[in-house]
Amino acid sequence: MGFVLAVAVLVAATHGGVGTVGSTTGERCDAPQRGALEMSGDVGDFRRGVIDDPVHDPTLFRGGDTFYVFSTGRLDAADPGGIFARRSTCSLAGPWESLGAIDLPEWTRDYGVEHLWAPHVVDVDGTFHLYYAASSFGSNRSAIGLATTTTPGDLASWVDHGAILTSQPGDDFNAIDPMVFTDGERWYIAYGSFWSGIQLQPLADDLRTPEPQRTVVARHAEPRPNAIENPQVFRHGEHWYLTVSWDFCCRGVGSTYRVMVGRADAPTGPFVDADGVVMTDGGATPLLARRGNQVGPGALDVLEHDGRLYAAHHYYDAASGGTIRMQIREVEWRDGWPHFSDDAT
Repeated sequence: MGFVLAVAVLVAATHGGVGTVGSTTGERCDAPQRGALEMSGDVGDFRRGVIDDPVHDPTLFRGGDTFYVFSTGRLDAADPGGIFARRSTCSLAGPWESLGAIDLPEWTRDYGVEHLWAPHVVDVDGTFHLYYAASSFGSNRSAIGLATTTTPGDLASWVDHGAILTSQPGDDFNAIDPMVFTDGERWYIAYGSFWSGIQLQPLADDLRTPEPQRTVVARHAEPRPNAIENPQVFRHGEHWYLTVSWDFCCRGVGSTYRVMVGRADAPTGPFVDADGVVMTDGGATPLLARRGNQVGPGALDVLEHDGRLYAAHHYYDAASGGTIRMQIREVEWRDGWPHFSDDAT
């Protein structure tokens, strides 16, 4: 996919207008789908000592005729997991196939990792850039790393380039949950969790050198802790949108995660909610909360496909005691704001 197409379709690591994938019946198996997709295959599972199929913090992208979801790795203090990968060669609904993990870079062990976190993948002229976080839970001694390849499904082909951005105790930000996008002229990296909130910095054309200016574009309402993370910036029509995850993940069915959104006229903000409250003052419009057995949905990532926008996110499955799984939904629009019209019971 070329740079111009990447910008025109969805400025945030997405790409559409791709070819048809065949099925055994001769019908098109990647036909556009509506609402919450009926997911199949390896969409996340955990049974202690039996299976660990992680799907937390998914990033959704396409390479050729294959859809990919990369996510936070397996949790193991003794043997930390690298970024986990899965693919579907048929449709966004699946069937999804787990591929295993990209090897953990040795430099990340200095950050006390139990696994790598919250990846984001952007395709630039056929070279895939994987951004990920190395940190330990609750700390802002953190780093954002970068790896690249031209063959994303070959997990051994990813070449790691080390840390591109770091934070440490005493800083007012946390360098995790990276998301990289372009407005057609400049590249940006959005990131952040807790502390002063979501940060935004320009990137040089090498996509690995943050430029000095750093801006806070969203924070949670007081009082602290400032439970906000997982930024996603994308364009639709004349506006730019910033989605974030509010409140607390990682508590199984006790998780309070939810997705909030703001809108701006420029990729750098100011982002405001539907009532006109600026996101740096705690404004944000609810987009996605619990849906049936899907508790604590969060870490939204978007992909343009066949002229429609889809969002991937994780959730905690109340029907299985809190197993982390992934869901993909069509993003719909009402009065210039994204929404999900599927069953909200």
